[in-house]
Amino acid sequence: MSKKFYLYSALIAFIIVAPFAFPDFKTQLATVWLMIIVALTWDMTGGQMGYNSLGNITFYGTGMYVAAVVAIALVYDVGEYNNAFGGGIYVFTNQQYFLGLILGTVAAGLFCSLIAVVIGFITFGLRGPYFAIGTLGVAIAAGELVSNWDWVGGGQGIALPVFPGDYDVGKVMFYFLFAGTGVILFVFAKWLYSTRFGAAINAIRDDEEKAEAMGIHTLQYKLAAWAIAAFFVGVAGAISAFQLIHFEPLETAYQTINLGIFMVVCVLLGGAGTLWGPVVGAILFHVFKEVTWNYLLGWQWVALGALIVVTVVYFQGGVVGWVMDKYPQWFGLSRVAEDVSEDEQS
Repeated sequence: MSKKFYLYSALIAFIIVAPFAFPDFKTQLATVWLMIIVALTWDMTGGQMGYNSLGNITFYGTGMYVAAVVAIALVYDVGEYNNAFGGGIYVFTNQQYFLGLILGTVAAGLFCSLIAVVIGFITFGLRGPYFAIGTLGVAIAAGELVSNWDWVGGGQGIALPVFPGDYDVGKVMFYFLFAGTGVILFVFAKWLYSTRFGAAINAIRDDEEKAEAMGIHTLQYKLAAWAIAAFFVGVAGAISAFQLIHFEPLETAYQTINLGIFMVVCVLLGGAGTLWGPVVGAILFHVFKEVTWNYLLGWQWVALGALIVVTVVYFQGGVVGWVMDKYPQWFGLSRVAEDVSEDEQS
């Protein structure tokens, strides 16, 4: 059997054992997987396709609200439930809780894919920094709209039912929900980038005009890529909604300054346009964030800014890109490098 088989087997074994081997860090491990998911999805359009979005947090927040609305609507009137927040007693049975979790998560992913297509028809007419600013505007507008919508709780947010069981069991369940989503996304992305679709979005990144001249329907590929990314971000948002129990629009759901920026930093740190870059970057960034937030409180944003500057100046290809340049033989690139060198000499 190949080395890759043993490597992936060891990784899967670690993923399964992790919450039991480190019981005090179940929530942190789940958060790492959340960062991996949002980093991989951002890279799908930002790194692989060259459209740097600052609005992917729109799908995360929308996923949270769609999942909550579906879960509540299965049992109660949504408007009445949210208007009575803090003053009413609403009970969910175990069956109602898990049915709401499943249906809400699926609905969140599908709805986010739909709105990604709708938003994409408008924003993909923009390019470069204009696209980034346009998508950021969409995210800010979505947060403000929801915060003023009383039917979904307005600024006070939504409170979902608590996990019906042991608290630690709930932590393990949410860990595996995030981990399962992350693994499925990684495997799917690995396959997707090896197909014609992956070649097409890379062509869009390299030169969109030439891609169009070659007969590639660029808008269709851009919409499809963003819809796929939105689906997984929406699913991650839905899981987060049930994990957090209570969330509100601006600070939790549509957190453009925090998670909306973190997902971009993860990709830059790990290496944009690479399969493993977002994964490595998400892990490194989360460790860095936790250390600075715990030991440099008050200076954590300064440390984060310094990290971004160092990454952009000295590691423009990210950690994975730097390793690929330093040790190309690890990635099967040595022969390519030798061939290029021989061609230049001749």
